Amino acid sequence: MHPHLIRSLALLICLGSAARADIEYLFAVDTSSISGTSGSFDLQFNPGPLTSQAASLQILNFTSDGTLAGGASEIGDVSGGPLPAALTFDNGTAFNDYFEGFTFGSSINFEVRLFGPAVNSPDGTSASGSTFGFSMFSDAAGTIPALTTDVIDGFGATVGVNPDGTATVTSFSPQTNVAPVSAVPEPSDMILLGIAGILIRVLRPART
Repeated sequence: MHPHLIRSLALLICLGSAARADIEYLFAVDTSSISGTSGSFDLQFNPGPLTSQAASLQILNFTSDGTLAGGASEIGDVSGGPLPAALTFDNGTAFNDYFEGFTFGSSINFEVRLFGPAVNSPDGTSASGSTFGFSMFSDAAGTIPALTTDVIDGFGATVGVNPDGTATVTSFSPQTNVAPVSAVPEPSDMILLGIAGILIRVLRPART
């Protein structure tokens, strides 16, 4: 294959990979051991202590056989909701929090979707990332952590957006399972890959 065409194909592949897909996780929490407890839970998404690139997060498909108390408290850049409707956070302020009273049932399930420049096009220069935290408490005031080894913040699990656009999950609760959701290629990526495939077939040397 001609070197110029090889460079063109390489450029197509680079263009396709420049825009990263969103990052998604499924949270599945077994709360059967505290079923019936009138407690609370907390969701927050905050930037790090140094400069953090803009990032956003959504809570989607919240389901539970527990009972939401209603009258949720929202602080900072939180919109949408209240649960079980979708919530959207961004890291534009230092503390972005959604807190609600909750009577626990046997399970809590929801999806976390991370997106925005820090995920889709990281600048590589930001000194801090941003972190999502999910906490549970066995009291309505949110002072007694439940189902976690983190007795300070009550985090069951956190998801950190790193400065390079990757994400790191940290678990503090055996009852909280966090599983990645397979990324779906962007439509533009599929088009570029299709074009590259056609070019390869057309320009492949004919067999003799």
